[in-house]
Amino acid sequence: MVKLNRNKRKAGFTLIELMLVVVIIGALVAMVMPRLTGRGEQARVAAATADINANIATALKLYELDNGNFPSGSEGLNALLVKPSSARNWNGPYLERKPLDPWGKEYEYKSPGEHRKSDYDLYSLGKDGVESADDVKNWE
Repeated sequence: MVKLNRNKRKAGFTLIELMLVVVIIGALVAMVMPRLTGRGEQARVAAATADINANIATALKLYELDNGNFPSGSEGLNALLVKPSSARNWNGPYLERKPLDPWGKEYEYKSPGEHRKSDYDLYSLGKDGVESADDVKNWE
């Protein structure tokens, strides 16, 4: 007959060991989280800047090369998707879809521009959706 040892410790973690692990994980999270907060907003601003200065700007320049001028303010960025009546040599669509900023709103477009009188103003109203300091624009 096999004799069982009642004093033999069972495998597993004690409550103190588990609490120590939770405290360590909590300390690591407390150190890392402040570095990550605000990164989402920075990424949205960077995406809007890339759209304004590269993606949409390239489509507008191609439109201008084909037609001799930028779309009018009344035609807006929709002229990059659907041929407007004023287009002479439209070879679009110049964009795959309607351009929305990272906050889900349409980009603002004015031609001729108020700030860049020789071509156009293109900007996003940012997170708050109104003209303010958080706007991302193609001037300044």
